[in-house]
Amino acid sequence: MSYQLLAINIDGTLLRPNGRIQTGTKEAIEFVQRKGVYVTLVTNRNFLSAKKVAKALKIDSLLITHSGAFISSTLDHPIVDKRLSEEKTFNLVQILENYECNIRLVHERFSVGNRLRMPRNLISRAVFGSGDSLFYPIQFVTSLGDYLTDNPLAPQKIEVYFGSEGEQEEVSQLLETNFEELSLVKIDKRKLEIVPKGVSKGNGLKKLCNHVGISLDKTVAIGDSLDDMEMIESVGLGVAMWNAPNELKRSADWVTRSNNQHGVSYMIKEHFRKQQRLEFLRKIKIEK
Repeated sequence: MSYQLLAINIDGTLLRPNGRIQTGTKEAIEFVQRKGVYVTLVTNRNFLSAKKVAKALKIDSLLITHSGAFISSTLDHPIVDKRLSEEKTFNLVQILENYECNIRLVHERFSVGNRLRMPRNLISRAVFGSGDSLFYPIQFVTSLGDYLTDNPLAPQKIEVYFGSEGEQEEVSQLLETNFEELSLVKIDKRKLEIVPKGVSKGNGLKKLCNHVGISLDKTVAIGDSLDDMEMIESVGLGVAMWNAPNELKRSADWVTRSNNQHGVSYMIKEHFRKQQRLEFLRKIKIEK
């Protein structure tokens, strides 16, 4: 099988634990691009942050961001732009502000959050955990409900950081019971993402594949977290990082090294080094 598309998650996969790109990753991506493979990033980061990583790696393609809610190569011309309605966002905030949690309304151009009332380590995750950069405005307000009364907003998603696992479970059950038109993505035991119904990394990758005319069975996807599972299970070659949860590793076709041990570049070199350039394969009529 000659693979035509490579989809890579960013945090925990492409980047090291310190947030840096590993030595050799850029060269590995350039290597696979020279073979004619379409390379994209799939992330729950905002578009501007993902675009910065893509630029560093010389990836100039459509990016799957906001957990699949926003797919584009430029900020102004997305091929997919799914949002929570202004009314739904206001109603959700009214519920969430009854709990001790940090709430962030994440738009493709900026985010708005409530005042942080959590332990220092969780505050750090809430502010920096989504890969926010200096050019992505982050505003904090005392009451999101009051803010939305004067400034209605239709964000791509809502991120919620809980002080306890039990509270996350309680809120998840409440929302699942009362809001059928939403999808809830549990990133870990204390972080929850609220997105429009049907939004996921897996569905985002399907839409991108349809758009560029490449089938899922000719796609490789690499990820490290449970929200990557649907994507990894749907493609021709699903790859889990060594630092991924065991549940994800069991669902993958192949497990590479960790994000601190050149896992992405190792996988690319192992699986693509013998693959001929797609242009050459088409000339000799092996690939369509």
